[in-house]
Amino acid sequence: MALALLSPSSASAHRLPRPSSSPPLGRAASATSIVSSFFPLCSSPPSPGSCSLQRASSAGGAGAGESEASEATSLDADLLRRVSGASDAGEALDIVAESAGGTGGLDASDCNVIVAAALDRGNVELALSVFEAMRSGFARAGAWRWARPDVRTYALLVQRLAAALRVSDALRIIDYVSRAGISSAEEVPFGMIIRCPSCMVAVAVAQPQHGTQTVSCSKCRYQYELFSGDITSIESEEVSMDVSALDKALRFINVIKDGLPAAVHSIVIRTPSGTARTHRFATQTVELPAQEGERVTISLAAPSNVYREMGPLKISARSQGFRPGEPMSLTNHINRHVSRLLRAPSKKEGPFVFNPYLLVGALALLASGDAASAFIDPSLPRLITATAFASAAVGTTLNRVILPEIRKLPQKTVDIIAVRQQLLSQYDMLQTRLKDLKQLSEKEVWMLARMSQLENKILAVGEPSYRARRGRVKRVRESLESTLLAKIELMESYAKLCSMIEIEVEMDSDVIVAEAASSAQWRIQAEANDEAERLLSSDSSETFSPEHV
Repeated sequence: MALALLSPSSASAHRLPRPSSSPPLGRAASATSIVSSFFPLCSSPPSPGSCSLQRASSAGGAGAGESEASEATSLDADLLRRVSGASDAGEALDIVAESAGGTGGLDASDCNVIVAAALDRGNVELALSVFEAMRSGFARAGAWRWARPDVRTYALLVQRLAAALRVSDALRIIDYVSRAGISSAEEVPFGMIIRCPSCMVAVAVAQPQHGTQTVSCSKCRYQYELFSGDITSIESEEVSMDVSALDKALRFINVIKDGLPAAVHSIVIRTPSGTARTHRFATQTVELPAQEGERVTISLAAPSNVYREMGPLKISARSQGFRPGEPMSLTNHINRHVSRLLRAPSKKEGPFVFNPYLLVGALALLASGDAASAFIDPSLPRLITATAFASAAVGTTLNRVILPEIRKLPQKTVDIIAVRQQLLSQYDMLQTRLKDLKQLSEKEVWMLARMSQLENKILAVGEPSYRARRGRVKRVRESLESTLLAKIELMESYAKLCSMIEIEVEMDSDVIVAEAASSAQWRIQAEANDEAERLLSSDSSETFSPEHV
């Protein structure tokens, strides 16, 4: 990315004096044309205080490294040799401070050179320690400090660690890239995006401290209750249902929309506040949607106590076909998987054909038709049949068209949350792309480690006939490094966009809530002070009244 050039006078006050020449430390490689538009390099020639970046790569085995280009750095060869031999980042920074004196900070290029030199000497622990210090961003003793890592720092570490066969460390660096440099000890994450169980768009964020929330969707205009917590117990039972031909026909013409349940689950979820609930639902597969101990969020239909008043009526914005508080979907916070839930079949429930309400209604209709035809008019059964069909049509229209529209929230009410939902939907999409890029990058890290291991084997054999094969492996490894750099740059861009969305969402929600809580606390404190002053003044007036004197 473009970095500002500092003047020599301003740079000398906070940076080490740059030598006229510096030893080459790594091989510089240009990024792809697509990603270089996001991170343009400094086009001006290097000057004191200028910032340019390099990407050092390993040549496979010890002593096989090549150097093609170098960047301007404030560290001379002797200082760099002493720094790269340090045990950790603190000792390395002490060496720099002792050599330079005063206070200041290392820029990203200096930090990258130190990391590359440490990897060249095989001091992987120092390179990882410097990286952790760069991510923490804290200064030692208020003096010298490390710069924040940039995309070249991530790429340098991933490529060189994979070449050194430290695959687990390289994968950990990739995980850091996908989180925009947030500390690994972060205990206050942004939260899990929860989708609407009806239209599957992002509607809310379930944070670690959240338990019960009532949210609205601007697309379907229904309300839902979110219950988040850890699963304390789970019981599952596989079921097999005998489906009649009538039930199959009704499902085929979409009269009955629920699928056939394959298993019934009963789970107990406990919120962070200690509230526990039992939810019973069915799934179309026998697989468990979550394991015991995992944190989940279950989306429920709007409960009966959530409603809006329309004159004398109390209308609940509940999704069509669901009972109050019925489970609709479950989101697993571990694997981000969303499972659609079905209504658990009742043990006493029989087939749809033997529904008692349907049987009693049909028998009453037939009996009244026969009696009327016998005593009044033989043509009356046809009138009753037509009336029954008309009533069924009116009832269907009322239940499927009119009542669902009446239950929906007003458009002006949901317009307020539409912007927030758009941001959350974009955030969800970016997180999906980040996940895909992360998986591809992890595969390339493994392939890069395989190529480095293969090159080490070829070097160990030492046969001249393997020279052409070694060149082929080297070309493949360089191609993997180039594509890996491009993916890391894209991941860093997506992670920054996610951080921007997180800032906007939290500024509109958490900051407002915190300000309201703070103002309410100050108001309570002011009222308490006024009451105390009033009591004190009343006591003093009674004490010095003429009667008491």
